[in-house]
Amino acid sequence: MTREADPTSRQHSTPTSPATGEPQLERALSNRHLQLIAIGGAIGTGLFMGSGKTISLAGPSVLLVYAVIGFMLFFVMRALGELLLSNLGYKSFRDITSDILGPWAGFFTGWTYWFCWIVTGIADIVAISGYMAFWAPDLARWIPALATILLLLGLNLVAVRLFGELEFWFAIIKIVAIVALVATGIVLVAIAFQSPDGSEATLTNLYSDGGFFPHGVSGFLAGFQIALFAFVGIELVGTAAAETKDPEKNLPRAINSIPIRIVLFYLGALFVIMAVTPWRSISPDESPFVAMFALAGLPAAAAVVNFVVLTSAASSANSGIFSTSRMMYGLAQEDEAPRSFGRLSKNHVPSRGLIFSCACLVPGVALLYTGKSVVDAFTLVTTVSSVLFMFVWTMIIVSYLRYRRDRPELHESSAFRMPGGVVMCWVVLAFFAAMIVVLLLEKDTRDALLVTPAWFVVLGVAWAVMRRRGRGGRASVAAPDGTTAV
Repeated sequence: MTREADPTSRQHSTPTSPATGEPQLERALSNRHLQLIAIGGAIGTGLFMGSGKTISLAGPSVLLVYAVIGFMLFFVMRALGELLLSNLGYKSFRDITSDILGPWAGFFTGWTYWFCWIVTGIADIVAISGYMAFWAPDLARWIPALATILLLLGLNLVAVRLFGELEFWFAIIKIVAIVALVATGIVLVAIAFQSPDGSEATLTNLYSDGGFFPHGVSGFLAGFQIALFAFVGIELVGTAAAETKDPEKNLPRAINSIPIRIVLFYLGALFVIMAVTPWRSISPDESPFVAMFALAGLPAAAAVVNFVVLTSAASSANSGIFSTSRMMYGLAQEDEAPRSFGRLSKNHVPSRGLIFSCACLVPGVALLYTGKSVVDAFTLVTTVSSVLFMFVWTMIIVSYLRYRRDRPELHESSAFRMPGGVVMCWVVLAFFAAMIVVLLLEKDTRDALLVTPAWFVVLGVAWAVMRRRGRGGRASVAAPDGTTAV
């Protein structure tokens, strides 16, 4: 059974629903917003906060670690891009999985992505508290954590365009800082700069101390855990699709620029860090971005970089708050979350979902008082987050495989086809399976990995209860022919 959908809904979200007069998500994010949101998603807290531990585990081979992960996730994003543009009625990839794989898939994907960003937001709050210790080592850890949650909640309640502006400037700060770091590193290597500890900035640092794989294959594989977390949020452009102007033009542009960002922001930054600072001198308990300038005798610059990495964590938390509220909005539209979360404020913001998601971040502050250091708490949380994000990425790939099988005509007419197609889908799925095995190798990641199945058990029980009560699975995705199933 179908009902007619607004024929313009595929091109532009209207401020109010023609049927109910209620506010709707509007396309208020411009091209510059989407481009910088994509950059912000591709430069996560894992790079700034976690790369120190990754370098200590993998040595210079960390460059290959980031390159491999970036290569695989580019294909996930291309698959997501083709799917989103095959039907502009999709508000996010949750709608894709629900439409192509079935309501159960939308339920599991939507709620898992919500939980992904709650966990990631907690990791970001943990990181922010760690960065604040640079200036105020005696400040109670819970103060900056709680202040960040309240600040981002207040800003996100105003309007989606303010979210776009925040991410735009957060991303600008990241870009300027990393470009400056790369340029500074090149100069230091060129003049063979000697740091106060006697080490020299030279390219030989990348292979002279134990070679490119100083800890062998095991160290190389161990580097994937935190490095994988550095890429979470790369799919954020898919969550913002429903609020983006001219998605057919802007979405491909944002996705296709991902490889350039990875080469510059990940490989370029880590390359100069390990060229300037011997990798064994990089502490796993602090950001190597801050440590490089401090080691070079530039404490003022180190303070600036610490501010940059703090804003990066705030950016990631901001993205998480945005994503969770939009995902909960979509779930409520499908009757798979409390209906009140499906209502928008007069500013077209799902305010109740925002408030609920921020409230869920508060208990995570307790993690700051567990473990030996901030990095211990960060590792625990990021492992759980990485596993959950891999599930979401897997659902995108599986949806693409089903789309290619069941809707070949849409693929043939697509102007943004995924390169490699079905073959690359299976390569990416094999990579994700290998990552699960890798997470089992280290005790700190293994312990966190073994508790994550509990989340899917909870979801399975919740889905069974909902179906028994006749709730959930109400389709609300506009089909390409202008109809919507109900």
